[in-house]
Amino acid sequence: MTSSACERRAFAHKINRTIAAEVRKQVTRDYGSPQLSKKRGGAHHPLPLTEVVEPVDFEEYVSSHAPGVEAGPLRQLMEFPQDDLELLQLDKECITLEPPLPEEKEDSLDPRVRDALAVYTDDWLVIHRKFQHYSTTYTPHSSERQRERQRGLVKQTFELDESAAPDRQDDQDDSKRRSVSLDETPRGSWASSIFDLKNSSPDALLPSVLERTAAEDMDHKNTEARSQGRHSDLLGLYPPPDEDEAVERCSLPEVPKEHCGQRIMVKCLSLKFEIEIEPIFGSLALYDVKEKRKISEDFYFDLNSDQMKLLLKPHTPHIVISTLARSAIFSITYPSPDIFLVIKLEKVLQQGDIGECCEPYMVMKESDSSKHKEKLEKLRLQAEQACSRLGRFRMPFAWTAIHLLNIVSSVGGLDRSDPDSDSERKTHGTWNEKKKKGFERMSVGEEMCNFATFRPATLTVTNFFKQEGDRLSDEDLYKFLADMRRPSSVLRRLRPITAQLKIDISPAPDSPLYCLSPELLHVKPYPDLRVRPTKEVLEFPARNVYTPHTTY
Repeated sequence: MTSSACERRAFAHKINRTIAAEVRKQVTRDYGSPQLSKKRGGAHHPLPLTEVVEPVDFEEYVSSHAPGVEAGPLRQLMEFPQDDLELLQLDKECITLEPPLPEEKEDSLDPRVRDALAVYTDDWLVIHRKFQHYSTTYTPHSSERQRERQRGLVKQTFELDESAAPDRQDDQDDSKRRSVSLDETPRGSWASSIFDLKNSSPDALLPSVLERTAAEDMDHKNTEARSQGRHSDLLGLYPPPDEDEAVERCSLPEVPKEHCGQRIMVKCLSLKFEIEIEPIFGSLALYDVKEKRKISEDFYFDLNSDQMKLLLKPHTPHIVISTLARSAIFSITYPSPDIFLVIKLEKVLQQGDIGECCEPYMVMKESDSSKHKEKLEKLRLQAEQACSRLGRFRMPFAWTAIHLLNIVSSVGGLDRSDPDSDSERKTHGTWNEKKKKGFERMSVGEEMCNFATFRPATLTVTNFFKQEGDRLSDEDLYKFLADMRRPSSVLRRLRPITAQLKIDISPAPDSPLYCLSPELLHVKPYPDLRVRPTKEVLEFPARNVYTPHTTY
């Protein structure tokens, strides 16, 4: 054995002895020695050493035991590369045409505020590990990267692995057939035939094998011999760690971005009543019945005719284009079978009780317009006076709700070929009889609550409920929504108002045109600023979403 080999063995023995000593000290300090445990009797029951001792953490050991001053052949294994970490600068993409910053001028802002706002506009600084791919920790990309590295490798085939005969007799027959001719069959094991041994070519002789050579020269020659024909990627031969058997998991963090759940688009197409005497306004919002939470802000839309809009012209001399939106994009982070799209209608504030203001819409029909001509003219005159005096104020009028699961699931009772949503109310009982065990989140398949991929549906909602009282409280609304999924007499007590609201519900496209963010910023692409926009509605998630805020 050469002196260099002895040094390497001594160095390795020293490391193993140091590690073993550290483990013994740690176990003794945390759990006590076995001799002391015996003296203490039954007061202390130490765990078996096989359950206490864990594999040594290489990084922790290296950080607490700095390598020695003297240089050794294995010192490079104890030190991390100096260029392991590198700082990369990534461009931060702005998804809106305008930067999401306050409207104040930058010069008028306080310097501290200006520095804080720079976080939302500066580029990303990412710390990258150059040698991460040499680590044995499990990452989601480890297996894929390892297969990519092994793709160009030459498969190593050894004699013992060439064939595996089912039994010994087949091995003997195969050995006899191979020994007949060396040219016709591949060479078998050296011990299989004398014929193969005599006809094989000898290995190259080792020159000066018996000559005396200095240890330094021998190590130098061995180093050069090992570098010849050496595989370019030795670590690629090692199989990637399995996810279940991984000792350490390391997930690569993504570049921070704004959270976005499953998105649906709702387009409001038309709103008609039996009589038209005043402007009516609508709003949409999402509610989660099980969580008893409103999970989106309100989206307001105006489907009034030009004649009705003229009644409010004194109060709206200038119209902002964002108020003309008739389509909205809702984001749903936690899909659930308990989510409803609630539609509320409002009218201009008038004197009197809500019941008195809603009475004409419940008793008069379009076919009876000639019979009630004088009464309709009187109502229009009252509405015109109310719009001129109180056109800026609103009062509740009616409401209804759509169960989203009936739209996205083929199991629902809503027939998409039938535009009358009255059939939806009639089939609630049948559909709930099939699902009488209840709508629990885990009992319904995930594919039924997938709001990202479903067939677009066009609905005509024909039944609204007259709002009782000055305000529909959230608790009352949750009770009504829960009753809409099963046969109940609660909804029967509510007086209906006949109307026709035509809406279209579909999955939202990835990059919609003419879209406004919840902050009313123009989202790219936005080719023409004069086109009627689509609004993104701000989401109120039912549970916390742990994502950084990357926009102001």
